[in-house]
Amino acid sequence: MKKFALISVSDKTGIVDFAKGLEELGFKLISTGGTAATLLKAGIDCIEVSQLTGFPECLDGRVKTLHPKIHAGILAKRSDEEHLKQLEELEINTIDLVCINLYPFKETIKKEGVTLDEAIENIDIGGPTMLRAAAKNWQDVIVVTKHEDYGGILEELKKSGEISENTKFKLASSVFEHTAAYDTLISIYLRTHLDSEDTWPQNLNLTYEKVQDMRYGENPHQSAAFYAEVFAGQNTLPKAKQLQGKELSYNNINDANGALDLLKEFGDERPTVVAVKHANPCGVGQGENIFGAYKNAHDADPLSIFGGIIAANKEIDEKTALEMQKIFLEIIIAPSFTEEALKVLGTKKNLRLLEMPHLTSKNSEDSLDFKKVAGGLLVQRLDTELYKPQDLICVTKRQPSESELDQLFFAWRVVKHVKSNAICLVKGDRTVGIGPGQTNRVTALEIAINYAKEEAGGSVMGSDAFFPYPDSVELAAKVGIRAIIQPGGSIKDDESIKAADEAGIAMLFTSMRHFKH
Repeated sequence: MKKFALISVSDKTGIVDFAKGLEELGFKLISTGGTAATLLKAGIDCIEVSQLTGFPECLDGRVKTLHPKIHAGILAKRSDEEHLKQLEELEINTIDLVCINLYPFKETIKKEGVTLDEAIENIDIGGPTMLRAAAKNWQDVIVVTKHEDYGGILEELKKSGEISENTKFKLASSVFEHTAAYDTLISIYLRTHLDSEDTWPQNLNLTYEKVQDMRYGENPHQSAAFYAEVFAGQNTLPKAKQLQGKELSYNNINDANGALDLLKEFGDERPTVVAVKHANPCGVGQGENIFGAYKNAHDADPLSIFGGIIAANKEIDEKTALEMQKIFLEIIIAPSFTEEALKVLGTKKNLRLLEMPHLTSKNSEDSLDFKKVAGGLLVQRLDTELYKPQDLICVTKRQPSESELDQLFFAWRVVKHVKSNAICLVKGDRTVGIGPGQTNRVTALEIAINYAKEEAGGSVMGSDAFFPYPDSVELAAKVGIRAIIQPGGSIKDDESIKAADEAGIAMLFTSMRHFKH
């Protein structure tokens, strides 16, 4: 019995060679419009769909494959005698291979200035319908969506004359992944055009594209992969260019993302370096140049930075690279590296270098933040705000000096990215003590003071949430902390304000909390 293959592709990569291979294996080819023209131009004989159906393409090509002679040929079960009898009576041939990729909806909406009408015209209807039909009848129909599969399919057909059930089932499964992602992208795009107060959809559909498989996840016994958003911004890790070093691990990516999120708070006006360890900042420094900023970040906590991740908002030069080379670092992220810096850092082959020219661009206010829980998913808007200027008030008798104010804002930027309960001490152009992830705020402050040692005196303090009791302020007074920035909002704020006034500490309320769990 003659075998038929239906080919209709928007992306014509490799299609001529695939079609030639099928023709040599005895398949009779059926095709549509542009694909048929491509095959005929290459000297490959094919039947146009309209010839097969006896019905012309219409509505500017919106209807061409939505016809019983196509779908009956795909969906007929070869093991069902009644199905085959009906095909014979209706003079319909079986279609044994379906090769389709869909209208380029993603590429269309990526274009600058694309209109809603243009996007809608690039929503494929016939393609997904044929793919789903072929995948449903996977035992009898080979279904292909990716040009990367062409070679393997031809090889298997040449070797045994047919495709194994395992291969056919894998191909069918990938179809539903493909069409689900396609429909999800359409629904996400259309939702952006809704004029509605219904912020959160009833059914949350997400689609991501795999960037890489990983050796393991957080621990060696956990499998893992890294996926990217379809429209990941240029300031995100999927867009980073790795210049050298080992493949990024699960923990590398998680920590690097934390470093980037914190660095974005500082923009690119002053040279700034962020050091992160186990998803918490361990040192943040600024300087007149990137070397000074790195030294300040390093000296903030010389012990914890070992094996950490560095993110810098300015180009890494040779002098800074030589200083960085003195310790073990996992990753250095920067907008660029000088040739001399690359030579210096190139001596450490396992050190990952990531180049990200747009790394300081702010995250979009529409960005979503996800947290998986057993049986569900928590979704929120990303915390992109720092404070509202109109809500910033000094609640103490003593006002902070201009220098203290700069340091308080520095501390506030950092503490926002420290796991709660969080305290950050800043002195001059660097952090001197960070207390992360404690079950009470006093212990977080004690940890920060322990790191800071004598540097705690004269420093300023940032707290990610209010003080439930005045004990933290009293401890701050004992070690000589000069100013505090915190959200306020405790029922015992008056007690904390009184303790600050008694110690001559200036205290700002932001009215904005930054829990990070």
